[in-house]
Amino acid sequence: MPNCPKCEKPVYFAERKTSLGKDWHSSCLRCEKCNRTLIPGGHAEHEGKPYCDKPCYSALFGPKGFGRSGIESYVYR
Repeated sequence: MPNCPKCEKPVYFAERKTSLGKDWHSSCLRCEKCNRTLIPGGHAEHEGKPYCDKPCYSALFGPKGFGRSGIESYVYR
Protein backbone atom coordinates (compact mmCIF):
# COMPACT_ATOMS: atom_id res chain seq x y z
CA MET A 1 0.00 0.00 0.00
CA PRO A 2 1.44 3.40 -0.98
CA ASN A 3 1.90 6.26 1.44
CA CYS A 4 0.44 9.73 0.91
CA PRO A 5 3.20 12.23 -0.04
CA LYS A 6 1.67 14.90 2.23
CA CYS A 7 0.94 13.07 5.50
CA GLU A 8 3.05 9.92 4.96
CA LYS A 9 0.16 7.65 6.09
CA PRO A 10 -1.05 4.64 4.06
CA VAL A 11 -3.60 5.40 1.34
CA TYR A 12 -6.35 2.79 1.12
CA PHE A 13 -8.01 2.04 -2.21
CA ALA A 14 -11.39 3.55 -1.27
CA GLU A 15 -9.89 6.94 -0.30
CA ARG A 16 -7.24 7.16 -3.04
CA LYS A 17 -6.89 10.14 -5.41
CA THR A 18 -4.13 9.64 -7.97
CA SER A 19 -2.36 12.76 -9.20
CA LEU A 20 1.20 13.77 -10.10
CA GLY A 21 2.03 10.05 -10.33
CA LYS A 22 1.30 9.50 -6.62
CA ASP A 23 -1.63 8.37 -4.50
CA TRP A 24 -3.09 10.99 -2.13
CA HIS A 25 -5.83 11.15 0.48
CA SER A 26 -8.58 13.38 -0.88
CA SER A 27 -8.14 15.70 2.12
CA CYS A 28 -4.36 15.93 1.52
CA LEU A 29 -4.56 16.89 -2.17
CA ARG A 30 -4.66 20.66 -1.55
CA CYS A 31 -3.02 23.74 -3.04
CA GLU A 32 0.25 24.55 -1.28
CA LYS A 33 -0.50 28.29 -1.26
CA CYS A 34 -4.25 28.75 -0.64
CA ASN A 35 -5.06 25.30 0.78
CA ARG A 36 -7.99 24.80 -1.65
CA THR A 37 -9.02 21.15 -2.19
CA LEU A 38 -7.94 20.02 -5.65
CA ILE A 39 -9.24 17.37 -8.03
CA PRO A 40 -6.88 14.99 -9.85
CA GLY A 41 -5.79 16.49 -13.17
CA GLY A 42 -7.37 19.87 -12.39
CA HIS A 43 -4.29 21.57 -11.07
CA ALA A 44 -0.66 22.39 -11.77
CA GLU A 45 2.50 21.27 -10.02
CA HIS A 46 5.85 22.82 -9.23
CA GLU A 47 8.69 20.76 -7.77
CA GLY A 48 6.25 17.92 -7.02
CA LYS A 49 3.83 20.07 -5.03
CA PRO A 50 0.26 20.76 -6.19
CA TYR A 51 -1.10 24.28 -6.82
CA CYS A 52 -4.47 25.42 -8.18
CA ASP A 53 -4.09 26.60 -11.79
CA LYS A 54 -5.52 30.04 -11.16
CA PRO A 55 -4.72 32.15 -9.34
CA CYS A 56 -1.96 30.53 -7.28
CA TYR A 57 0.23 28.80 -9.89
CA SER A 58 -0.14 31.69 -12.34
CA ALA A 59 0.73 34.29 -9.72
CA LEU A 60 3.70 32.38 -8.30
CA PHE A 61 5.32 30.84 -11.38
CA GLY A 62 3.65 32.38 -14.46
CA PRO A 63 4.99 35.24 -16.53
CA LYS A 64 5.15 38.58 -14.78
CA GLY A 65 3.36 41.40 -16.48
CA PHE A 66 0.66 44.00 -16.29
CA GLY A 67 -1.32 43.86 -13.05
CA ARG A 68 1.01 41.38 -11.35
CA SER A 69 3.67 41.88 -8.75
CA GLY A 70 6.82 43.14 -10.35
CA ILE A 71 7.45 45.56 -13.18
CA GLU A 72 4.48 46.53 -15.30
CA SER A 73 4.74 45.46 -18.95
CA TYR A 74 2.78 48.37 -20.41
CA VAL A 75 3.73 52.03 -20.11
CA TYR A 76 0.98 54.68 -20.28
CA ARG A 77 1.91 58.02 -21.86
